[in-house]
Amino acid sequence: MALFQKKTTEEATVDFERLPKHIAIIMDGNGRWAKKRGLPRTAGHAAGAETFRTIATYCKDIGLDYLTVYAFSTENWKRPAEEVSAIMGLLKKYLLEAISKMEKDRVKMEFFGDLSVLTPELRELIEQTREISRHYKGCQVNICLNYGGRDELLRATRAFAQDCVAGKKDPAALTEEAFEAYLFSKGVPDPDLVIRPSGELRLSNFLLWQSAYAEFYFTDVLWPDFSKEELHRAIAAYQSRNRRYGGV
Repeated sequence: MALFQKKTTEEATVDFERLPKHIAIIMDGNGRWAKKRGLPRTAGHAAGAETFRTIATYCKDIGLDYLTVYAFSTENWKRPAEEVSAIMGLLKKYLLEAISKMEKDRVKMEFFGDLSVLTPELRELIEQTREISRHYKGCQVNICLNYGGRDELLRATRAFAQDCVAGKKDPAALTEEAFEAYLFSKGVPDPDLVIRPSGELRLSNFLLWQSAYAEFYFTDVLWPDFSKEELHRAIAAYQSRNRRYGGV
């Protein structure tokens, strides 16, 4: 008997036997959450980090295969230096805590994006996390850092072109499956459901290739207030839809 079968909330009934394989979340609204409370934006990011911890753990508990979150985009470097520094500090704190608890939690972690611009300390922590994760099975949490969908596609295209110049690949033989091997997300199935809190109705350069046939769920709830119940509503909405992938 499954640990989770069906659960009814005030607004949603979720069938835990029919979960999406892969959920992706744009973690948006931290700054507005803080502003509403008269707090600095950094306080919003701290609250958002705790929400991420809660949701990631819950996704593992209910048996989700993949969770991908948009933590820091290629455009986020335009934010004030103090805010960027605070986000990187929270990342360091999270990684240190994750490494110390991974044997107990057994959550696999991977990172998508150009990590070369991060500090050597953060890159080392990320590699430690990846190495430990290789020993686990089950839920994989993908954290998008210094990630942009267009940047990912450009990098993949350049890498394929270089292989063609080197005689390793034939341009005429390129398929979608072959191209996906050049993406940050290689080996990870496309998201079935993309969730965006905060009331914004756009992808903001997130998983542009991978989200071609994803279902979308938008909510006005700000990310620090995003709860298990809101996740249930998103999953219930997904389960109510008929995915035809362009067919009838």
